[in-house]
Amino acid sequence: MAREMIFARVLGANDVTDAWFQAFILPNVFRRLFAEGAFSAAFVPMFSKRLNGTAGEGDGLESARSFSNDVLSVFLPVLIGLTAIFEIAMPGVIWLLADQPAGATQFAFPLDFARIMFPYILLVSLVTLFTGMLNSVSRFAPGASFPIILNLVLMAALLGAESALPGEGNVVRVGYVIAYAVPFAGALQLGWLYFWLRRAGFRPRLMRPRLTPEVKRLGIIALPAAIGGGAYQINTLVQLYFLNQLEGGAVSFMNYADRLNQLPLGIIGIALSTAILPALSKFVGAKNHEGASRIQSDAIELGMLLTLPATIALAVCGTAFVTMIFQGGRFELADAAATGQVLTMLVMGLPAYVLVKVLVPNFYARSDTRTPVYAALCALIVFVAFNIVFLDTYGVPGVAAASAIGAWLNAGVLYVVLVRRDYYRASLPMLGRVARQLVAAALMGAALFYAQGMLTGFYAAGIAARLFALAALIACAVIVYFGAAFALGAIDRERMTRLISKKAP
Repeated sequence: MAREMIFARVLGANDVTDAWFQAFILPNVFRRLFAEGAFSAAFVPMFSKRLNGTAGEGDGLESARSFSNDVLSVFLPVLIGLTAIFEIAMPGVIWLLADQPAGATQFAFPLDFARIMFPYILLVSLVTLFTGMLNSVSRFAPGASFPIILNLVLMAALLGAESALPGEGNVVRVGYVIAYAVPFAGALQLGWLYFWLRRAGFRPRLMRPRLTPEVKRLGIIALPAAIGGGAYQINTLVQLYFLNQLEGGAVSFMNYADRLNQLPLGIIGIALSTAILPALSKFVGAKNHEGASRIQSDAIELGMLLTLPATIALAVCGTAFVTMIFQGGRFELADAAATGQVLTMLVMGLPAYVLVKVLVPNFYARSDTRTPVYAALCALIVFVAFNIVFLDTYGVPGVAAASAIGAWLNAGVLYVVLVRRDYYRASLPMLGRVARQLVAAALMGAALFYAQGMLTGFYAAGIAARLFALAALIACAVIVYFGAAFALGAIDRERMTRLISKKAP
């Protein structure tokens, strides 16, 4: 959030920022495709079984070390080859996404930025591999904290470049400075994870690449996961293509809106997904259906308890929040209004995004990486169809609405399959509490609607006035939502006490 606030004020929303965000998406798309998709789905369960001695005779720490070294020795050359291929083919990639002639300014900026930033995928993919190893021994903090390094480096580069390169025409030069800062941050992130990996007792080292039976099995399991993740990432690239058909600033408006959308998704959905995969893998491996179902229900209920009010608040106060947080410098009130409209549509899919994050581990724990592929492909088809229908009439908010519709379809397909295969079925008491959470969130939304109207003059004022308005809206939301939730019985107090207790249940 701090990073994007500085981005907005220093760079604003224009062709250069559109180009930078577009280029930054590319390495992150492939990071999620190869690193998060493949290794979250396949590597963590296989590594955990060896570490815990449940994969066969002689397993344990040494077996886990050997397996991770074999994977690293094959994974690294693949990443180097992928990076080289894309560096060479980058003009074609940008041409497909930007739909601009090769000599256009809109083409030159994203091409340069993308070539500078793309090696980040190599570094951050290794970071994700190391994170999976640490997560397997329940050390989540190092892997959860490494993005902070990227944010700090980019903020320092933005502020430093803005000070060293003053003037109205410095936007392009600042863009190049922060592009070079991305791979530099990746190197620091890799060093951070390597330090903690050594502290955990692991000694990763490179060997001659060998396609051992276990590495081959990892590839067999991971490939469908990468394809499944690919459907979602293709969704991101298709969205980028549609945004490039609109007027300048469209990519930036979506980026700033998605930053507010990603805040609850990252804190709630991704955190829960990361935390429950090892636990689900353990219960599934022990054929403990009741334990796996309990973990899944707790994740859904806790996820919705926090996601539903975030969704309603961001939808009702979207423009107010964007104005308070991002408006200033080169990011004008008109930009804030446009971004607020996009945010209102985008967060309609936030509960679905969180549900997808907490349902997919139930398949991955069973080494089933194909089913999420089919669900993601269905969502992709629907997303493209609605983009075609909405784009000309609704512009960027239409693209956001299409994304939300696709997310709900994805979540629905995943849950139906879980039920049909008897992997998981939501209990009526849990569904009743979620329904009451929704009622409490609706009451909160009504209160926020009236409260934000009373504070209109504060949103674009000084920092003290903005902080006051933001604090007032948050206080209103917390009091009304949690007061109504407790009054309606939307919170299982015993379960919440168990979840936040320091003692292991």
